[in-house]
Order: sequence, then C-alpha cells, then structure tokens
Amino acid sequence: MKNKILKRLICSLSLLLVSFSLFSSPIDSLKKDTVPSNGYKIRTIVVDAGHGGTPSGTTGHFSHGASGSYSYERNVTLAIALKLQKAVEKDMGGVKVVLTRSTEDDVSWEKRSQIANDAKGDLFISLHCNALPDKVIHEHGRKIHVPDHSGRGVLLLVYGFHRTKEEEAAISKNLLGDEDFKENDNSGFDPNDPTSVILMNSIKAKYRKQSIHLADLINSEFVEHDGRHSDGVIEQGVLVLCHTAMPSVLVETGFIDNPDDEAYLNSESGQDEIVASIVRALQNYKKEVEDAAE
Repeated sequence: MKNKILKRLICSLSLLLVSFSLFSSPIDSLKKDTVPSNGYKIRTIVVDAGHGGTPSGTTGHFSHGASGSYSYERNVTLAIALKLQKAVEKDMGGVKVVLTRSTEDDVSWEKRSQIANDAKGDLFISLHCNALPDKVIHEHGRKIHVPDHSGRGVLLLVYGFHRTKEEEAAISKNLLGDEDFKENDNSGFDPNDPTSVILMNSIKAKYRKQSIHLADLINSEFVEHDGRHSDGVIEQGVLVLCHTAMPSVLVETGFIDNPDDEAYLNSESGQDEIVASIVRALQNYKKEVEDAAE
C-alpha cells in the first residue's frame, strides 16, 4: 500500500510542479511560481455560498452567519454564488461550476469540503460577508456593548500553515485516492519516509502559492477596477479551506453590518460588480496556468 500511495503522490506532484523553490516563504514571494505543467486545464471551479438557514425538520447548531440592519449573510452569499456560477459558465468556456449549496439550507463545513473534493475541483472559492464585534465601553463602572459599524470593504483569506495536518489528510484522501486513509493516522503517507514528506510538502506549498496568487488577483480587481477598500490578503485557520485538496480562497465581499456596504451587497449592481471582478481574476489566473502548461 505504501508503494502504491507513493506512486500516486509522485504522479500528482508531476502534474503540479514547474519550478518549485523550497526556500521561499514571505507572502510576496509566494505570489509567484503558481502554475502546474503537462497541459493542465482548469475545468471545475467549486463556489461555496457561506452559511445558510437551518434545514427544515432538523435540530442542532447551524451557523447562520452575519447580519445587517435588514439582510443576512446567508442570503447575500447565495445570491452572489448563483450569479457567479452563471457568469463563469458563460464567460469561461469549458469550465463547470459546482455549488456547495443552491438553496437556503445550511451545509456543514465538512460537507462543503467533501463536495469540493468529490468534484475534483481545480479551485475553491468561498463567499462570505464580514461583520465587526461590538465595541465594549465602560460607563459609570459598567461594561456596555456598542455596535461597531466602522468596517468596510473586502478581505481575502487563505489557510495558514498551522492547519497543515488537516490539509495533508485532505490531499491523501482526495487527491491521491487513498481509500485506506483514516482520520488521525498516517496511512496516507509515511511521515518517516523523506521522499514521501518532501513530495507532500511540495504539493502543500504549491497549493499555498496558488491560493495566495489567486487571492491577490481577486483583491486587485476589487481595488483597482472597482475602487473598493481592502484589508488585503491574510492567513487564517479556516477549516473549509484547509480541508479542500485544491487552491482555495475565502472572499469576504463586504461588511454587512456597515450601512453602505450592506446596501451595496444587496443591490443588483453591487452583486454584479463583485461577480465580474471575481470572473476577471479567474480568467487571468486560468490564462496564466494554461499558457505556462503548454
């Protein structure tokens, strides 16, 4: 089994790496060296509408997301996801979009990752709306919570290195087709085998670079084309990102608790502008990848 897994790992790596550098680590340097080889084509993009409503007839905790004065994150993200699906399939010939949810019902983050991996996605785009926690002020010896509506604009998230074991599990189970992999064990690859470790680390580093580069392209469209404020591209331990065995970006499309952003996020023109910016970034990314793979 170990030899079988190692062969699949080598095969997968050969499809991903062109000129990999083992020693680059800063964010800016990771925006380069982002393309796989051997005639690779982007064929499937998974679009994830963050959060959702409690499915009828179910009990338990569901994260319904942020809310504004009159709207909810779950509704905004679904509207944008449906528009993004149509736009990508219209403007990016030959690319299929898989949605993690197409109804009001919420889907667990585990299921979202599973949908993406089962679809053998080339990219994963998760759509969200941001919000700030209340400010805490002290008045007459009491703590008072005051809504903070000062957040504005976009934010792009990629997964950080501290979720590396979970990413290894996703790659082992989904990219490499390791049917025998079990959670919390090492059957997917041997951590004591230097070749296996180097190959796995190379795949993880390549996905990280691709994720950061795609996030940077999307962010540039928002800022330079749409004139929106941005808090940039940052790392976070987002579970749904590190469990998808592909380059993955979470897009915070705006602060739904800011009145101006909320109006923008709920307007047809605002949603269309967000979708158009993401599509332009995806087209640029796809061209880079496929040109370099020829």
